[in-house]
Parts: sequence; C-alpha cells; structure tokens
Amino acid sequence: MLFESVQQLAEWMQGLPPLSLYLVLIGIAYGENVLPPVPGDVAIVIGGYLIGLGLISFVPALVLCSLASALGFMTMYAIGKALGDAVEDPKRVRWIPKGPVRMVKRWLQRWGYGVVAANRFLSGGRAVIALLSGASDLRLGWTFLLATLSATVWIGLLLYAGYAVGANWESILPILRTYGQVITAVLVLFVTGLVVRWWWRRRYGKGPGEPDAPRNREDPSR
Repeated sequence: MLFESVQQLAEWMQGLPPLSLYLVLIGIAYGENVLPPVPGDVAIVIGGYLIGLGLISFVPALVLCSLASALGFMTMYAIGKALGDAVEDPKRVRWIPKGPVRMVKRWLQRWGYGVVAANRFLSGGRAVIALLSGASDLRLGWTFLLATLSATVWIGLLLYAGYAVGANWESILPILRTYGQVITAVLVLFVTGLVVRWWWRRRYGKGPGEPDAPRNREDPSR
C-alpha cells in the first residue's frame, strides 16, 4: 500500500501546497466513484481538517470535490448506458456483482431518480447505482443534477465534520464505518423482505399479512 495508515495519508496531504491539495481531493472524489476501493470519504474528512488549519478554503473544496464526484458518477453512468442490458447478464459482464445489480434495479423501478438523489448516502452501492442509472436510460440532465446535489450535501457534511473536530478528525472514521455497516444491513433486510413478498405473492396471490381476497358467494335469495 502507498500509505500504511490514514495518519500517513493525512501527513502527506498536509505537506502539499494548496493547488496540489485541491487536485488530490478532486482526483480522489472522482476516483472513488470509478474505483470504489479509493478512500474518498476518509480523504474528504482530512480535507475538512486541513481547512481548519487554513491550508485550503471550504467553498472551493466543496465545489470542486462535489463536481468531481458527480463527474465520476456520470462516468459510470456512461459506461452503464453503453453496456445496456449486458450489465445484468452474468455471462457477458462478469466483473459486475449481480447481487447488488438486482437490488439497485429494484430501487430504480420503485423510486427512480430518488435513488440517484440518495446515492451518496447509500454506502457500497454508489458505483452500481450509476451503472444501472445509465443502463436504465435515466435522463442525462436530471441524473447529473441530482448526482451533483447528493454529492454536495454528503461532501459538505464530511468537510464540516473534519473541520469541526480538528485534530481529532480520526474520531469520524469509526462513525463512517458503523454508518456503512448499518446501511448495508438495512438494505440487505429490505431487499430480503421484497424477495419474500414477491415469492409469497407468486405462491399465494397476496402479500404476507394481507387479508385474504373475498370469495364469491351465491346470493341466498336465489
């Protein structure tokens, strides 16, 4: 690994001149959408800490990182649009995990653009949401606008958190990990519930807990 710890990453970033620091944040904000292992949220929190040190400014960092993140999302959108239905074919595009693809497809079918607006808050599903948004032919303008809005809110929160806690910025990282774990667990339970409901309807003609359909009865007066 280039950096053995987040502390080393923070020390390296702190030693950069302002222009280079902005470029690093832009690259990381863009790259985490294309290569999910990139530690984007960690770097943004560190960026907030460096704002507190006066090395960079809040507004330029927020604007540049938000646009870079949205462009990263749109890069995956373009790839998804080019792949089309192949995104869901396990024999054609093997590098895309099909479990998350099926899950995100259900989200898009139910909530549409709302999923794009929430993508930055759905830990672990960002790249797949972007791919499926393109494959589902969501409108380019609305997708870019909502992806930018989502990125701006999320990155703004991370920058402010890093700025607010200052030298204790590492205390934010366990919160992010816990948040990601909770969101993942909630999504898994939610999708499991949808699958069970679908199976139950397919077998019994109604959802679990729903009353039975009224039976047709003959009129006793006849």
